[in-house]
Amino acid sequence: MKKNILIFTDGSSRGNPGPGGWGAIVVAPEGEAFRVKELGGREAPTTNNRMELMAAREALAHIEKKADNTTDVTIFTDSAYLINGITGWVFAWEKNNWMTKTKEPVLNKDLWSDLLALVFRMNKKSSLVWEKVEGHAGYYGNERADIIATSYADSEHALLFSGELSAYEKLIGGKLTDKDEKVVKKKK
Repeated sequence: MKKNILIFTDGSSRGNPGPGGWGAIVVAPEGEAFRVKELGGREAPTTNNRMELMAAREALAHIEKKADNTTDVTIFTDSAYLINGITGWVFAWEKNNWMTKTKEPVLNKDLWSDLLALVFRMNKKSSLVWEKVEGHAGYYGNERADIIATSYADSEHALLFSGELSAYEKLIGGKLTDKDEKVVKKKK
């Protein structure tokens, strides 16, 4: 039977460039239960795109040893840059010695290179799926990853959760993949 690992990521910067933060939520099986681990960090100066990549890289590095050939990993992100890059652009960039088709050096090459290596290693033993979610649309997982990322960007102390999924979903008020209708109604 397949085990599922879910990852929610987001990046933020205050200015582009400016101080930035990244946030990730990892849900992974542990014994009979699922556990949640929130991750986050800061970099300054940086860009939003760089923080989106950092969140994905750190989350995948966190679960790399937990994943095996019985594991499916789904990464939820609101970043088209991240998804388009890791599922398409990065292969041409690597082939072209990390140059774009306009012969410019690829921005964030260090993170793209790390992320590509992680994805390559993970794909040998797991199934990786990249899912685009609409940003700021009320998805509990995306909203919480955004809160973590913006807290770090703002140099605020972020309390990071580590514990059972059932307790986490009670704390945040719903399932990670569901929409918070209160947020959806506020934005209309």
